[in-house]
Amino acid sequence: MKTVFMERGEKVRLDRISPEPPKGMTREKAQARLAALGEELFELQDAMWGAKVSGVMVVLQGRDTAGKDGTIKHVAGYLNPRGVNVVSFGVPTQEERQHDFLWRVHRHAPRLGEFSIFNRSHYEDVLVVRVHDLVPRKLWQARYDHIADFEELLAEHGTIVLKYFLHITKKEQKERLLEREAEPETAWKLNPNDWKERDYWDDYTRAYEDAISETAAKHAPWIVVPANSKWYRNLVIAESFVDALRDHRKDWEKKLDQMGKAGRAGLEAYRSQRAKS
Repeated sequence: MKTVFMERGEKVRLDRISPEPPKGMTREKAQARLAALGEELFELQDAMWGAKVSGVMVVLQGRDTAGKDGTIKHVAGYLNPRGVNVVSFGVPTQEERQHDFLWRVHRHAPRLGEFSIFNRSHYEDVLVVRVHDLVPRKLWQARYDHIADFEELLAEHGTIVLKYFLHITKKEQKERLLEREAEPETAWKLNPNDWKERDYWDDYTRAYEDAISETAAKHAPWIVVPANSKWYRNLVIAESFVDALRDHRKDWEKKLDQMGKAGRAGLEAYRSQRAKS
C-alpha cells in the first residue's frame, strides 16, 4: 500500500516503507482495477475541464529508472490529452538560471481545468543541488519554506497538488539499468550519469526524506509509491488520482449545472427574440 505524508515535519524513513506490492495483489487484479479506474478518471477529468474551477499539478520524483516516464505513459494515457501538459525539468537553461529557482516551474502551473504533470520538478533544487553541493547549504535549506509557500499559493487558487516519490530498491534499479543496456529498444536511454549517481544513493535517500518531511501538507501531500513492480505503481497512482478528484466532483457538477441553466436561458432568449423578428 502507498504511504501518504500530509503533515510537515513528520519524520520520513524510506527504509521502513516497502517498495513491493502487498501480499495477495497480482498483476491480473491490478490491471483489471486500473482499467476501471481509467474510465472513471476520464469522466472526472472531463467534469473538471468543463467546470474550470480546479486544476491538477502532479509532481513525479524518483531515482533514475524509478518509472516517471512509464507512469506518464500508462496512467496519464487515460486522460484526454486536450487538457494535459507534460513538462520535463532537466538542467536549468541559462535563462532559467537568471531567475529565482521557482520561475521555470510556476510558469508551467496548470490552468483551471487542466493537468500539469511534472517529470522531475522544483524539488531538484533541494535534491541534486544538495547532494552535489551546487549551492550553499543555507540557500537550499531556505527553499523548503519557499516550496511550501508556493504550493500553498497554488492550492488557494484551485490547484490540486499531488506529489509522488516512486520508491524502488538499489537492486531493482541495477536490474533495470542492465536491462536497458541489453535491449536495443531501450539502449537510447543509456546515460553514464545513471551509474555515477548510484554512488550517492544514501545521500539522495536523506535528501528525499528531508524534502518529503519538510514540504508535506494536507493541500499538497507526498505519496510514496511502491514502484519495484511497474504494474502496481501504475495502479497506486491511478487510484490516488481518482481519490483526489472524486472529492471535487460535486463542486464541478454544481458548476456545470449552473452553466447548463445559463446556457439554456440564453438559448431560450435567443429563440424568443428570433420568433418576434
